[in-house]
Amino acid sequence: MFQGSEQMLPMRTPDAVAARLERLILDGVFRPGQLLPSERRLCDRLGVSRTSLREGLRVLRSKGIIVTRQGRGSVVAELVTGRDDSPLMHLFRDHPRTLFDLLEVRSLLEGESARLAAERATPADRVMIQRRYEAMAEYVEAGEEIDVERLAHLDHAFHLAICQASHNPVLVHTLQSLTDLLLSSVFASVKNLYHREVPRQMINRQHARLHRAVMEGKPEAARRAALDHLAGIEAQLREIEAEDQRLERSAMRLKEWG
Repeated sequence: MFQGSEQMLPMRTPDAVAARLERLILDGVFRPGQLLPSERRLCDRLGVSRTSLREGLRVLRSKGIIVTRQGRGSVVAELVTGRDDSPLMHLFRDHPRTLFDLLEVRSLLEGESARLAAERATPADRVMIQRRYEAMAEYVEAGEEIDVERLAHLDHAFHLAICQASHNPVLVHTLQSLTDLLLSSVFASVKNLYHREVPRQMINRQHARLHRAVMEGKPEAARRAALDHLAGIEAQLREIEAEDQRLERSAMRLKEWG
């Protein structure tokens, strides 16, 4: 289930067990909201006694990293709390101008994560990236009416799989902490661009190029593909914004002199 975690701990103290589990959580093996494997399975994989494991879990509970519910086992806690309700998140979501700021942030984070993914992706990472890409591509090619929200989630999942293949826990958790905002960015892109033939073809080509560069292990090509993808989306959205402003000005002149 979790590659590499079978290795014996140098120490079987509760703190060492807790540290090993923390590493697995940081690496994204166990994700927020995920139920941890049974005690028996964890003991077997970590090579520790049940007593040491339980004490290690107690350490994680005291830090708020896991939550244990009677009869349901231990679940990884939401590592970034309150993101939905914070005033800053409301401000970001309620003001469309921040969309372009989000695209800048995505460029900073996703360009580097694509480069690192091309360098560091394991066979298992490539399987996951391939699955996410195929799910997105097959939905687009199905010829059915596009559900904007569903496609946005498929698009986001593809980019997140690439980020996870970077094997940089800080980068991964930073992006995951911005999930709601990033989804709003992807949603806006899909909603405003995907019903237009030229932007739709552009996005599909760019996704294919990014996928290919990462899968073929070409770091600079992957970085450039990610940056070009986001720059292309920004350019298209700015053109739509300018077009809307032109239409608004024309309507105002017509109203004034009509």
